[in-house]
Amino acid sequence: MRQLLLATGNAGKVHEIEHALAGHHWKIIPQSEFGIHDSVEETGVTFVENALIKARHASAITKLPALADDSGLVVDALNGEPGVYSARYAGENVPYTVHITKLLHALTDIPDEKRTARFYCVMVYLTHANDPTPIICQGTWEGRILHSPQGEHGFGYDPVFYVPTHDCSAAELSLSEKNRISHRGQALAQLTQKL
Repeated sequence: MRQLLLATGNAGKVHEIEHALAGHHWKIIPQSEFGIHDSVEETGVTFVENALIKARHASAITKLPALADDSGLVVDALNGEPGVYSARYAGENVPYTVHITKLLHALTDIPDEKRTARFYCVMVYLTHANDPTPIICQGTWEGRILHSPQGEHGFGYDPVFYVPTHDCSAAELSLSEKNRISHRGQALAQLTQKL
């Protein structure tokens, strides 16, 4: 099996990506196994830039091929916020319940039909830290923001992201179904074909 470094400290992402790539002859190694516990500072203004920063950083330290994901929630009524700042929307190193509370507060007076949103994901694969031709895949997942959290699965903003095709929140989907239809699932499907 080929080794693939996963450049993230997010346990939810590790679990989803391991599940999605099962059976593809990759041994997924979270960056924490190499003592990389802090993510590199995400100074990019786009998902692509931030994914590249994370992949290059992890690959430079470990000398392994690296896979990085940068994803976030884009809410139309908030002019695209939280966007690339989704994981830092309500501050650094705070639980997602705090981010969700801030998001719901910002949408207090917004009616259902104007609460449209999408998850966006960019997945980057590098063979080495200075790879001049990274594989870049992306996916989007359309939905809207609920008025309160629903469901126990998933992570991040999943409890408030309504999936119209399934009439439930993302946190009410099984992992298999989420990986099949989500933004990250779409990007991973493209990536596995390209790899």
